[in-house]
Amino acid sequence: MMNAGREEVSAIETIALTKIYGEKAAVKGLDLKIREGEIYGFIGRNGAGKSTTLKMICGIAAPTQGEIRLFGKPVSDPVVRRRLGVLIESAGVYPHMTARQNVVMKAKCMGLADEKGVDDVLGMTGLADAGKKKVKHFSMGMKQRLGVALALLGNPDLLVLDEPINGLDPEGIRELRQLIQKLHEEGKTILISSHILGELSKISTNYGIIKDGEMIEQLTREELEEKCQDYFQIEVEDLKRALAHIQEAFPGVQAEVADTRIIRLYGVGDGAGVNRLLIENQIPVYASGFHHMDLEEYFLNRMEGGRQYV
Repeated sequence: MMNAGREEVSAIETIALTKIYGEKAAVKGLDLKIREGEIYGFIGRNGAGKSTTLKMICGIAAPTQGEIRLFGKPVSDPVVRRRLGVLIESAGVYPHMTARQNVVMKAKCMGLADEKGVDDVLGMTGLADAGKKKVKHFSMGMKQRLGVALALLGNPDLLVLDEPINGLDPEGIRELRQLIQKLHEEGKTILISSHILGELSKISTNYGIIKDGEMIEQLTREELEEKCQDYFQIEVEDLKRALAHIQEAFPGVQAEVADTRIIRLYGVGDGAGVNRLLIENQIPVYASGFHHMDLEEYFLNRMEGGRQYV
């Protein structure tokens, strides 16, 4: 808990962050702000600039323009960098060594003499029993867990995880989710990107949506819930006639055309009344029902420029 009157310091803040490769801007003027203690879900299509942004935040890539601050200090500050744990793309591991040997080696490179920390991170990530099995024989899921274990060395305050769920089976995803939630409860700040949006929605407290290298929205879990409205979806044979009758009978309802036969209606309380209206006007209804928009639907709507109301 922060003291009254004390200025809040963000765990991560980027100001007009830009990265240009040749003539292409992979990231354009990105303003991102993550407060301490958040699990920040970073969302965007492939090629949107997520990994480039994370690499700049972690000091792996240099910005063309802009500023990055971690806990209020420049990302280049060696003291603040020790508070950062990173898993970007695949973990850099030695395939002919065991999990423990890999973690011990990194611990020594970091100047960590106490091997209890090694055992702790292996236990937290489910690799304590990997034994003498060499990393080259690991499944993709085991390699991902080893990457997280390496990121956790030194007990960092801030974790940056790029697609950590990749390659995990359902049990592995559940275990990693529980680990992230446990680390969050311990006060760690976590920046995580994933294309598995249903899983991201189970753990994130905040979200940032990036499109074509630009931040198009940052919102909290509560704000997302408010925006993810319930809607009544109907599939009909004659969409044009159906829309005309609905708009005449329910003038306060917003209608969104999802494809050539599907209409989504926002603000409808009486789904049976809509069905009855169409049937009475001899418009066949193939399917209908109430739905709740989830993170994936909201994300796709934002990528397409918002709902198309008619």
